[in-house]
Amino acid sequence: MRFSSIKHQLRLKASIILTVLTVLIIAQPATAHHPFGGKTPSNFFEGFLSGLGHPIIGLDHFAFILAVGLLGTKFKQGFLIPITFVMATMIGTGIHLQAINLPYPEIIIATSVIVFGGLLVKEKDDYFSSSISTVIIATIAIIAGIFHGYAYGEAVIGAEMNPIIAYLAGFGIIQLLCAFSAFGSAIFLSKQFQNKAAFILRMIGLAISGIGFIFFAFAFGG
Repeated sequence: MRFSSIKHQLRLKASIILTVLTVLIIAQPATAHHPFGGKTPSNFFEGFLSGLGHPIIGLDHFAFILAVGLLGTKFKQGFLIPITFVMATMIGTGIHLQAINLPYPEIIIATSVIVFGGLLVKEKDDYFSSSISTVIIATIAIIAGIFHGYAYGEAVIGAEMNPIIAYLAGFGIIQLLCAFSAFGSAIFLSKQFQNKAAFILRMIGLAISGIGFIFFAFAFGG
């Protein structure tokens, strides 16, 4: 039994090291998030494609979207968490388009990734079953969503209304697809692998938090 425990701990440490190395290799500065290389979309098609691409090529955004979806499976009525987040990103983009400045967006975005990754690492307990806790996490997701959406808004500054509407539709659709794909995958894992599912989610949570820490360092370094 003791040898088995040591073997499990070594495997866990190896997984963590591999996760961190992977994150270090693929992480990019938070400023490189523009599907068209910084070009402002000029029509509906460009706006829609830019909206589809922005949350995906921004690793910090993508990590948070996955975290929101995965985390939803731990909470009562947790499906509301990704929905409220996506709605908040649209509000955040609108704030940016109104030339309202939000403080320290990159730092807050990175912090949100760290926190939600950490919540995935935390073992499920009675706290996660409470409706009040769902409201609390959804509220945090809304605040985070405003800042993520604020960052999205940079790509359509100066664009006309038509591409802006397409952009909102694009990033709304892709975020919901990614979040609920993660949500469904987590449910599938829990049914098919049961005990191993919690371990897999914790590893994913560690990876997501690792991404957050790296972008947090980029925010200060930039």
